[in-house]
Amino acid sequence: MLTGNEVKLQKGSKVLLDTLKNLGVDTIFGYPGGIVLDIYDELYAQNDIKHILVRHEQSAVHAAEGYARVSGKCGVVLVTSGPGATNTVSGIVNAYQDGYPLLVLTGQVFKNLIGKTAFQEADICDITKSCTKKVYQITDASDIESTLIDAMKTAMEGKKGPVVVDLVKDIFSQQVEFKNLKLPLTNDNSEVPSDKLENIINLIKTSKRPVIVAGGGVCQSGAEDELYNLAVSLNIPVVDTMMGISSFPQDNSCYMGMIGIFGDKAANELIKESDLILSLGARFNDRILCMFKDVNWSEKFVQVDINPKQIGCFVEPKAFIVGDIKAFLISLNQKILNKNLDFSSWLNTASGFKSLNEKLKKHSNMLYSAEVIKSIDTFTKDQDVIFTSEVGQHQLWAVRNLTCNKTRKILVSGGAGTMGFGFPAAIGAAVAQPDKDVICIAGDGSFQMGLQELATCVDYGLNVKIMILNNGYLGMVRQLQEKFCSGRYSNTKISNPDYIMLAKSYGINSVRVSSISEINEALNIAFAHKGPFIVEFLVEPYETL
Repeated sequence: MLTGNEVKLQKGSKVLLDTLKNLGVDTIFGYPGGIVLDIYDELYAQNDIKHILVRHEQSAVHAAEGYARVSGKCGVVLVTSGPGATNTVSGIVNAYQDGYPLLVLTGQVFKNLIGKTAFQEADICDITKSCTKKVYQITDASDIESTLIDAMKTAMEGKKGPVVVDLVKDIFSQQVEFKNLKLPLTNDNSEVPSDKLENIINLIKTSKRPVIVAGGGVCQSGAEDELYNLAVSLNIPVVDTMMGISSFPQDNSCYMGMIGIFGDKAANELIKESDLILSLGARFNDRILCMFKDVNWSEKFVQVDINPKQIGCFVEPKAFIVGDIKAFLISLNQKILNKNLDFSSWLNTASGFKSLNEKLKKHSNMLYSAEVIKSIDTFTKDQDVIFTSEVGQHQLWAVRNLTCNKTRKILVSGGAGTMGFGFPAAIGAAVAQPDKDVICIAGDGSFQMGLQELATCVDYGLNVKIMILNNGYLGMVRQLQEKFCSGRYSNTKISNPDYIMLAKSYGINSVRVSSISEINEALNIAFAHKGPFIVEFLVEPYETL
């Protein structure tokens, strides 16, 4: 019997789960293994945290990122040691590049075996140092609470991103006190330097041809409404980066398209013709700058980003603010929306650039990917759906032809360009918002990197509609071979399973489409069905962007 002075002890594995509950974790994406058996045994004994069993650890990380993007929470991953841990690395890199919060829990061998090439040992801490915000290793159960709290805080503050917490086997059976610690309040980063703000306001007031570039930071900070108010009130043209898509309604007259190497000609031309570029949470990396080699940035580039390392990383700004995009836009709008500024004449001129955008040119009677994407967009135009995309040609047709906004989001792999991202990300999105239709746009190459997750969709009855654009090639690489290798298609023609039979083997309904006239009927069938559904579109193998 305990007296008033005695401390109740519990196993480290239970302390770990109780700490996660305290941190608001309600979902874990993972795959069990021998090292982490104790944690899975504790999961079995409780009902507060739901575990989503994937079929590959990389998928667990992508799914957790999809969950984080849609829910606004930190995605949590649990895997075992060795190959279980190393299989997470591609997903960690993806989240690090695009700035989404993950808590990746990896099992590790017993403390006394570390560094001795024990069975299923891997130094995941050193492996992931370059692609995480921080790496932790817990070797004593008394450190579980404080370490997890600090890890969660690190993942969620500033520019968000993944952290890895490596858990040695010893700590799960150690008996320690659960102190019921709380996550400390984060520092308020909403204060905007008044002198720097006034400088930016003066630059806007004296400009004639301003353009707003909306990056992923707008979505991250939840600043879509503030961006809309600024642009529409002053009639400033808005372009976005691929990660910034969904930050501004694409059916609005101020929207001019996506910039960059595979962006819209109108949007790229606007950047060249502008005299002021207000970059909001956009990195302006090589995929963008390669289109503007002759542009003089020194007098017109203004940068706002929460990550101080990003300021001037690619382009030296004339003015900048390090801070949260939403906080910046709130302060800016308070001071500038009553200044009687109006850039309508410039907006009218900018709208004329839209005629530069390429029209679809068909060279065969087969389906073209743009036709498929536009049909999906039209079919869902009145719905608040979530799109995800795999990586390849289909991704670029998706971001060019889908109409997105604050409630019609698209989740894409931006900085890393990770094939195999889109389908598990759709799973995470569907777990986060089970009442919404989640539509995964996939190429046949990318989809084969994660098709085993069809089992996950079935197990949890996830409402994911998988649209496979099947051209029999690794389309993006084939296109590059056409341009740079004189059409020598080395190892880019790929074989495919029969997707209808594959779906049937998992107990999933499906339909195959080979002509425009069949698209709407197929979509009607797919969206009338609750749960996973595959639509395979046979598209032109040699189409190019």
